[in-house]
Amino acid sequence: MDKVKRGERLAVMSRVLTATPNKIYTLSYFCEMFSAAKSTISEDTAILARTFRTFRMGTIETVTGAGGGVRYRMSGNVVNARPFVSGLCQRLMDRDRILPGGYLYLSDMLSEPDTVRQLGELIAAEYYDTPADFILTMETKGIPVALETAAALHLPLVIARRSIKVYEGGTVNISYVSGGGQIEMMSLPKRAVQQGQNALIVDDFKRGGGTARGMVSLMAEFGIKVTGACFVLSVRGSQRVVEDEKAVMVLDPIVDNRTATVRPGAWIK
Repeated sequence: MDKVKRGERLAVMSRVLTATPNKIYTLSYFCEMFSAAKSTISEDTAILARTFRTFRMGTIETVTGAGGGVRYRMSGNVVNARPFVSGLCQRLMDRDRILPGGYLYLSDMLSEPDTVRQLGELIAAEYYDTPADFILTMETKGIPVALETAAALHLPLVIARRSIKVYEGGTVNISYVSGGGQIEMMSLPKRAVQQGQNALIVDDFKRGGGTARGMVSLMAEFGIKVTGACFVLSVRGSQRVVEDEKAVMVLDPIVDNRTATVRPGAWIK
């Protein structure tokens, strides 16, 4: 390969790192890609780190140790968190979104690629330091946001289902009380997770917390600890299911199906 100019190296490195957030690339990986010395790649990394920090585009981090290298991590300001979430709150306060039983219509928002991508990035930035081996969600509306969060954290996504799928092999099944007070079933393939792992729950809506508690109970059957949980929308006053629990938006209880008041979660800056 002909000698690669610094500007070209920086462009390629930036693309590689931002395309796979939280994934560690060794310096040797880029050395081989560009036929360059480690000292040269280290200088390039320092330039990228300074540039990303200056323009608030996230962080380029150097990880030390045997498995070290360089990685890209998003931060809340990448998506301009407060304005972004405030805009979603305004949309959700439209009276036409109020559904019987104190629910809000969310499906259209959770089908917008840009919206779910930014939600996933925002949630991931808050949980980078939380030990997790996979993202857990419940079918079906929470899947898009959970998948984007998993991508931003460079973790696999595990989906709990309400019915047994023959093609998934042996499953573990539990019964739980849903937010509406009904007894429902939740199942997960035995091969999907391993004992001793940590799970981070990401889901779309939490009202009474029945489904979330069901997921915690399901993980307990596998010997897995739930280290955190984040919901796109949570009703104010709902009981926490884990210690490190957050909601991107908080909904005041709806009275007489008339008015919905939605505000950003307290952690949104």
